[in-house]
Amino acid sequence: MIFIKEEFEVKETQLEVLAGILNLCALVGSLCAGRTSDYIGFALMIAPVYAAEISSPKTRGFLSSLPEIGISIGILLGYISNNLFAKLTLKLGWRMMLGIAAIPSLMLAIGILKMPESPRWLIMKGRIGEAKKIMYKVCDDEEEAQQRLKDIKRAAGINEDCNDDVVQISSSGQKAQTSGVWKELLLKPTPTVRRMLIAGVGIHFFEHATGTEAVILYGPRIFKKAGVTARKKLLLATVGVGLTKLVFITLSTFIIDRVGRRKLLLTSIAGMIVALTGLATCLTGRGTLR
Repeated sequence: MIFIKEEFEVKETQLEVLAGILNLCALVGSLCAGRTSDYIGFALMIAPVYAAEISSPKTRGFLSSLPEIGISIGILLGYISNNLFAKLTLKLGWRMMLGIAAIPSLMLAIGILKMPESPRWLIMKGRIGEAKKIMYKVCDDEEEAQQRLKDIKRAAGINEDCNDDVVQISSSGQKAQTSGVWKELLLKPTPTVRRMLIAGVGIHFFEHATGTEAVILYGPRIFKKAGVTARKKLLLATVGVGLTKLVFITLSTFIIDRVGRRKLLLTSIAGMIVALTGLATCLTGRGTLR
């Protein structure tokens, strides 16, 4: 937005209106695209779910956190590329910043084509033979693979001792699996499931409600209000934000299976409270942030 504002000589108020219009157009586009856009949105959560399904219990926390590390690396590389492309002409620079993102997206699309299917999904489709081959590859030993296969078969309503490569599953059975999940979650949840649901939804809600994403999305504007006016310094400051995010996420990823999720969550909440309070206090003290 910094470069669009300069090239097209857009005022601050006009920039706010433009950002709002872009968001509204995105909603209309998503509505018109229908299920295609829905699946793109679902893809954000597919990576940690996929990692959890194919990983063993010993490494599940680490592997499920790798997508977040990838996101942080992408944010950092975006900030660094912005700093480099800012040296180009105004007309070319911000267009290169937008276009360069197509390269890792293409690499990701090619990589996905080589990924094996989730064993759980294969079993739900009756393709037990394929699921067995993949499970043997991702598990530490044959005993663990057999036990995990039995657990998935039981959840899918298939006999645990069934060793057929292909099992016929009726459409009514598949519908029952889907409806059973929603029924267990929303209609008649057990106390344990209810607590898990509240914890999962609550964590994701407060993750965004705290406003930490504002530092990532509006970093240049925040630093500008804080007194950093030079464009080069603004972009370098955002690189610092991206680097800090990557360092702490990487650290938590490597210790999550050893320390535990609850301790890390409580520690990170305390850190967020201190950091956001300090940020708000410093900016308010300057009397420049409105």
